[in-house]
Amino acid sequence: MLRTSYRLLKPLLFSLSAETAHNRLFAALSLAPELTALVASLGADAPPPELASEVAGLPFAGPVGLAAGLDKDGVAIPVWEALGFGFIEVGTVTAHAQPGNPKPRLFRLAKDRALINRMGFNNRGSAALAARLSRLKRAGKWPKVPVGVNVGKSKVTPPGEAVEDYVTSIERLVGLADYFTVNVSSPNTPGLRDLQERSALERLLPAVSSSARDTPVFLKLSPDLAAEALAEAVDLAATLGIQGVIATNSTVTRPLAAQVGESGLRRDPGESGGLSGRPLWPLARWSIVTALEAARGRIPVIGVGGISTSEQVEELLDAGCAAVQLYTGLIFEGPGLPGRLHGELASGLHHR
Repeated sequence: MLRTSYRLLKPLLFSLSAETAHNRLFAALSLAPELTALVASLGADAPPPELASEVAGLPFAGPVGLAAGLDKDGVAIPVWEALGFGFIEVGTVTAHAQPGNPKPRLFRLAKDRALINRMGFNNRGSAALAARLSRLKRAGKWPKVPVGVNVGKSKVTPPGEAVEDYVTSIERLVGLADYFTVNVSSPNTPGLRDLQERSALERLLPAVSSSARDTPVFLKLSPDLAAEALAEAVDLAATLGIQGVIATNSTVTRPLAAQVGESGLRRDPGESGGLSGRPLWPLARWSIVTALEAARGRIPVIGVGGISTSEQVEELLDAGCAAVQLYTGLIFEGPGLPGRLHGELASGLHHR
């Protein structure tokens, strides 16, 4: 039912600009997320019990989760559970509410099943998200699957005060989020990726971990890091007691089809920002494998980037990933994607 409904709705959504479609859809979802979740649950199944696992002490209902970036302010959390995600990540959220970068800033590459975004962490701030999550908990509507919060640095915060900026958000959200993700890998906030350097991580990660108390903390890294830098960041995360790594984020590169085959872009669209979706897969896969080799089983690795098939999910799980996340694939494949992937994995159609 979800697939049929989305097939009918998709031409209308894709007739609008990418950000306009996103905003109108989320405006509708935010009006009655619980009702929408109820309707969505009629056409989607929860992950089969045999796919459940424990990741960093968290009970993931299935290996396919929602990546950060889609629901920045956590307005539709019940909907994501109803669609069959095994875990949910909202954000990126910052200490200060901010409008993000000037528009246009989100571009749909339909033929390539890709997006380019330079959103710039547009969100209502971590205080507003904390209030929303608190209301969900008080109302007894917290999902049965883990809900993580992806935290970034506010644009107005100087690099020298980045640690305090992250800590502010985490202190507001501790006791509400089931896990935190430290985002130092978005290409759309000036200077943010500099926080992936060893000296910066050595200051940031212990402070964040201390503020999070007993809440697991993951580190999200860029696919554009060189192998040595990526491995060093993963090793440092494990050494400093971070509970997991999420690899990867969007890329500032533009992998053209002539370079990487059918997974690449047909042409350079000439827009700056982070590329996500199908063309990211070869680079993401390389980054994920590099992260797994550096982790050496000490901490779990969650794979992200260009995933839309159960074959890809199976490949990453077999390589050693604890779980995977989706965002752009959901836009092009529709809301039935997480349920379909979990169903195919459980049925043995693509047996691990």
